[in-house]
Amino acid sequence: MLLATVLIRVLLVTGQTDLPYHDWRESAPFLRAELGRTGRFDIRAIEEPRALNRAALAGYDVILWHYNGPRLPREAEQAVEEFVASGRGFVSFHGVTYGAAHGQTRRPDMRWEQNAEPWPAFRQLVGASWKVENIGHSLRHPFPVKYVEREHPAARGLPETFLANDELYHKLDLEPGVTVIARAWSDPALQGTGKDEPMAWTASFGQGRIAHTPLGHDLSAMAQPGFLTLLARLLEWAATGDVSPDAPPKLAPVRALVVTGGHSFPSAFFSLFDDPRIAWDHAGSPAEAFGRKLAGRYDVVVFHDMWESIGEKEQANLKEFVENGGGVVSTHHAIVNYTSWPWWYEEVIGGKFFTQDTGERKKSLWKDHVDMVVTAAKGAERHPVLRGVPPLALRDEAYRNMWHSPRIQVLMETHHPDNDRPVVYTGPHPKARSVYIQLGHEAETLRYPGFQTLVRNAILWTARRMPE
Repeated sequence: MLLATVLIRVLLVTGQTDLPYHDWRESAPFLRAELGRTGRFDIRAIEEPRALNRAALAGYDVILWHYNGPRLPREAEQAVEEFVASGRGFVSFHGVTYGAAHGQTRRPDMRWEQNAEPWPAFRQLVGASWKVENIGHSLRHPFPVKYVEREHPAARGLPETFLANDELYHKLDLEPGVTVIARAWSDPALQGTGKDEPMAWTASFGQGRIAHTPLGHDLSAMAQPGFLTLLARLLEWAATGDVSPDAPPKLAPVRALVVTGGHSFPSAFFSLFDDPRIAWDHAGSPAEAFGRKLAGRYDVVVFHDMWESIGEKEQANLKEFVENGGGVVSTHHAIVNYTSWPWWYEEVIGGKFFTQDTGERKKSLWKDHVDMVVTAAKGAERHPVLRGVPPLALRDEAYRNMWHSPRIQVLMETHHPDNDRPVVYTGPHPKARSVYIQLGHEAETLRYPGFQTLVRNAILWTARRMPE
């Protein structure tokens, strides 16, 4: 189970940078993903910083500032100041050393001038400022960055240097009391200053801690391992005052068996498993998937197949897997699976699509290319499977007149007249975790980030890698 309670809670503040030079739409998702892979952080993002207030910041340990837009309302600025001064952290990087927060505006010739009211405390939060006549850097190039304060927790135990591929900012004015922990030589042959320029520093702000690096111009700069290590360590230090000597142990990836066959599907389906937390094998039929026992080989089975029948041997192996607590994630047309086996749809999945009329009910209906809005069901908003999943507005295949067990828990629903209300739900089995996700017909759905998060969450939750 993920130890979510020990993760450092980071609020990534973004939403506007000085385009086209620093595109937050690319860099913010990249940083969130890369820092999340360290296993140290629980990272949330806000793209409208004007909404910041004390309540919005409550519960976070550190702010990662990636915003270089207009001045914020004074209430928002004061909330950030109070947050840090009370003992929490503030980390910033690259272009926030100039701009509106410093009282600077860009002229038509693209130069900056000092002609506006600055955020009073922002230069202390960043630990530096820039006179408009000094704003600049040497030519973009690869260069070594040297840790000069080797005993600082953010540098302790690291190699003495790392390679940056970046803009090398120069002529910054550091605030009194900052500790420079890394520097880089600014080569005059590349329009540099001929000096060792500061590349990372830390300071205190009230009872809290601030850190900044002027590195991080674009994705190629941010993708450098040295930059990512530095930024992660600055975040941990700003949040806690120290840095763990070792990386937290990484959980082995969830072992998933992905079962397809019996129905065509877009190749984009396999992109759902492009996640380092998931290791998967593929089977193209029930015989291939369940011809031998699953115990000890898989944590979860993902169904995207459509076979109405299943052999006795395969049935026995699958039932043993479920009865021993194995996870089940069933998507889209897999609701038709094993309709000749009542235990499967009554006790595990909790739903059934009728392909033929019966004496008791008419067959279920489907309709292609339906625009649906799917939202969290009331009371299910905080379920782990929905963590980070927005309302889904998608064009997909609608299903109607299905049977649903009264024992399912509906997680997401729609009110579209061509679809039954339940769209995502957990099954009734008392020992195994199962999730059915009706969506997944269209390639656009399979590639949609919110849908991918939903499926990956379902895999992790059914494999018991997410807490209840």
